[in-house]
Amino acid sequence: MPTFMARAAESKKVTSLYKKKKIFVAIFQRGAMDGLMAVTPFTDPYLKAARPTLFMSAGNNQKDSPLIDLDGRFGLHPGLKSFEPFFKDKRLAIVHGIGSPNNTRSHFDAQDYMESGTPFNKGTGSGWLNRAVGLLGHDATPFRAVSLTTSMPRSFYGNNPSVSISNLQDFAIQMRGNPMGTNLAAKSFEDLYDQTSSRLLKETGKESFDAVKMLQKADTRNYRPEFNAQYPASPLGNSLKQIAQLIKMDVGLEVAFAESGGWDTHFNQGTQMGVFARNAMDLSNSITAFWTDLASYQDDVTVMTMTEFGRTVRQNGTGGTDHGRASCNFILGNDVNGGIVHGNMKPLSVENLEDGRDLAVTTDFRSVFSEVADKHLKINNDNVLFPDWKGSKIGVMRS
Repeated sequence: MPTFMARAAESKKVTSLYKKKKIFVAIFQRGAMDGLMAVTPFTDPYLKAARPTLFMSAGNNQKDSPLIDLDGRFGLHPGLKSFEPFFKDKRLAIVHGIGSPNNTRSHFDAQDYMESGTPFNKGTGSGWLNRAVGLLGHDATPFRAVSLTTSMPRSFYGNNPSVSISNLQDFAIQMRGNPMGTNLAAKSFEDLYDQTSSRLLKETGKESFDAVKMLQKADTRNYRPEFNAQYPASPLGNSLKQIAQLIKMDVGLEVAFAESGGWDTHFNQGTQMGVFARNAMDLSNSITAFWTDLASYQDDVTVMTMTEFGRTVRQNGTGGTDHGRASCNFILGNDVNGGIVHGNMKPLSVENLEDGRDLAVTTDFRSVFSEVADKHLKINNDNVLFPDWKGSKIGVMRS
């Protein structure tokens, strides 16, 4: 496009003709994923001794060594096998030893601190993704920030417009960033809007009302994924399928949120089979289907997972693992510094463990979250995004 036309479009805020917006997709793994099982330091003798029935190794023999060798030190759980091509193509980065500086082992508190982005301040009214939306600095549609969940996540609380949609097909839409309204829903948003007498709820729901009118023009029920992408029939698979629809509808989506539950593995965790393996397979297959479905949109999208904390190094007496400290996360995108397990993990001997029992947090989650947001969304305002944090980036994104 000639330069003068681009300048004219810019002056009229008509960006879709020559410039696509970047899109960030966050997935919260609720329940605390065992990072040591997801990405195992299989050469560590201390881990093998601490997990006599949960430890797996990597090698050529799939039966005896089921882990997928990533780099000679770390092995990928077989349930995450669909991630392997992304890692080899250097589109997938893994950060190990990531977690919160707050050592709480309460699911509720740890999730709240991570989603607010202020791990030592319970009084923060906004979520870090809501603040990220406010820093994007340009005009937006009602679909700038969307959570495909049944209620508004803590990450989206705040003054910047966002919507929570449980299902695009039936318009079960929740209120934006308002704890009083997160459990209100109706068969159609018009019903909810008309019945609401509170001026506050009417004002905070305006962007949801506008979003419904945009959705009513789209045929979401008959959506067909590209390249025959096979989404799992799970809540996460359904959420990512709908996020893909929103991206392709070009309705102005820039920040999306989804959830993956069931990661609290206190008993019967399993190895190649079991609850962890099922969750891992659902996570990786859902993200892989989403990425395949995006096709030509992949350059514009980055996906990042997060979980509130990890699990204990030593297995418990019921074949599971208890609440721990550090875990790992996954970042997928074409601008990711992939094919690397980032972070600093020491041998898992007792003297290197936090409180003598847990994988130590060596990477503050804010150093990763801020880098992904800064590089992909071009935000560059860490003082607002993560108040009171003065850390440094670790290189998970390409410069």
